[in-house]
Amino acid sequence: MARIAVIGAGAGAMATAARLAVAGHQVAVYERTSTYGGSLGRFERDGFAFDTGPGLLHLPAVYRDLFVKTGKRRLEDCVELVRVDPAVRHVLADGTSVALPGASRGGAAAALDEAFGAGAGDRWATVLNRARDAWDATRRPLLEEPLRPDWQALGRDPYPAVRKSGLLRRRPPTLADIAARELGGQLGELLAARVREYGLDPATAPASATVLPYMEQTFGSWYVRGGMRALATALYERCRERKVEFVFDAPVREVLAREGRAAGVLTADGTEHPAEHVVCGADPRRLAVPLPPDGVPAGDAAGAARFTLMLALRGARPAGAVHRTIVHSPGAQLTVLRPDDPAVRPDADHEAVTVTAVCAPATGAAAGAAPDPEALLDLAARAVPGLRERLLWWEARTPADIEAATGAVGGAVPAPSLAGAGGRLLHPANSTALPGLYLAGGWAHPGGGLAHAGMTGALVAGLIVEGAGFRGSQ
Repeated sequence: MARIAVIGAGAGAMATAARLAVAGHQVAVYERTSTYGGSLGRFERDGFAFDTGPGLLHLPAVYRDLFVKTGKRRLEDCVELVRVDPAVRHVLADGTSVALPGASRGGAAAALDEAFGAGAGDRWATVLNRARDAWDATRRPLLEEPLRPDWQALGRDPYPAVRKSGLLRRRPPTLADIAARELGGQLGELLAARVREYGLDPATAPASATVLPYMEQTFGSWYVRGGMRALATALYERCRERKVEFVFDAPVREVLAREGRAAGVLTADGTEHPAEHVVCGADPRRLAVPLPPDGVPAGDAAGAARFTLMLALRGARPAGAVHRTIVHSPGAQLTVLRPDDPAVRPDADHEAVTVTAVCAPATGAAAGAAPDPEALLDLAARAVPGLRERLLWWEARTPADIEAATGAVGGAVPAPSLAGAGGRLLHPANSTALPGLYLAGGWAHPGGGLAHAGMTGALVAGLIVEGAGFRGSQ
């Protein structure tokens, strides 16, 4: 049994801690704030409650596997998962509205044909079929295995794009190219919008980014009743069941090294906490964690940030309201979440709505002005009729707020790893240049998002328990 120190109490860190504890190790988690959850925060006021981070879960199988492997109670015994259907509604700049069913490819095709004309559904299905090929080609090396030493192979885009006869393709197509060539017009804008939600620019993202809408359409989008904070609580309780120790208000100042390997952590109060292994589940840039000398480029994997408005509305949520709406506008895009959940509103005569826009991080060369809340409210009103008249109050959450809450530099939110683009959208390997030091969570392979961060738990636990020869679950 080894002593293991885990830095941070986010979802990926807790997933790692639970797996290591069930393997028989003595695990202690050192969290800089007074609570667990990382980005899975919650804001409450006047009986309203809002998620301050991710609002939906994709690939719930990641957490189903975690709960099966670490205890007797299944994920569904600990939280109530609700599949979001329709999966998403798009409100385009010209007022066109189309809602895509969450569990029916035929239904999605019919909805697209009705909105954009006959054949639109077939074109959409063809692109997602190619995305499936890209998913199948990279699922294991990109998501289920530690990053290989020959990670450069993942720099090639696996999307089987159509080559137009008589033309030489000078460069691999971007996601924007696929949207324009294979879908076109407003239909292509639907694809681009789904990728922008992850903080990626369609003009520079590889065609393999089509795996993101494919993943959503295939495996669904899920809401946790009571808000996504309930998932963080379930993870925390599972860790406690496995005797994981949590030390809150204990920011880690430094990873200790002795005789060329990790030897524990030094917290801000000057206390040394010895350990045979250290897992960094926080933004490694905060601790200057030594990455492998041949590590992947950091590049765009650092991620964009989010600006969120939490809206308290008078009046009941309409029966036909869609949980998730993407509002399109020239130069702007919003995601509006309207959960049908009594736990997030004071009573049936009120509604809690979250509005999120992708923006630049709060610091660094990319830093820019925060979005204008009034302009965002005007756009959100296209998804929530009568919003201005119903609005009781709103609260904003800026990238600076995210940085203060999670420790992520500039409040950046890491995107999922993607193949292609020469590897610049990959994340650092879970093993580092310092033996005994590992990376977990969204800032490590296979990247950001609740599902991807959860996968790091299995990867890091496998590397520690089985050693460097670990090659992923079979």
